Amino acid sequence: MLENFTTPEITTFFTSMLPGLELRLGIPLGISLGLSPIQAFIIGTLGNLIPALIILKLLNPITNLLRKHSKLMDRFFTALFDKTRNKHSKKFAQYGKVFIIVFVSIPLPGSGAWSGSLIAYLFGVKYWQAIALISLGVIIAGILVTAGFGSIHALFTSLH
Repeated sequence: MLENFTTPEITTFFTSMLPGLELRLGIPLGISLGLSPIQAFIIGTLGNLIPALIILKLLNPITNLLRKHSKLMDRFFTALFDKTRNKHSKKFAQYGKVFIIVFVSIPLPGSGAWSGSLIAYLFGVKYWQAIALISLGVIIAGILVTAGFGSIHALFTSLH
């Protein structure tokens, strides 16, 4: 029964959900476990989008709850939002949507759907707009990771 929970598809899906690692680990792992690059891309991309959907849906209610019940949290979030929005609002107004897409699509540690969701929330991007921007970034990141790892994998496979 447990072997059904350790398929390459499930492993790829859940690995792609991990913060910091996301597609950078999920897709190469899926390909290494025998998935085709297209399968790894699709499964990894879907897995990577799930946390963004949840984060963007829950951040506002959780933040509001914390602010309502804790003066310390209220001061923290007020300072965070004021500082972030005041310091970067002009640049974000000019480049915000493109910035989120590019930031999410760069397959480097610290970027990705998790961080992109936090940035979208901090700047008050509406839920569905944030989902669209992050989804586009995740798709681009998935293509970059799949192409990059697929090329490296093919090179090393041909050398053996």
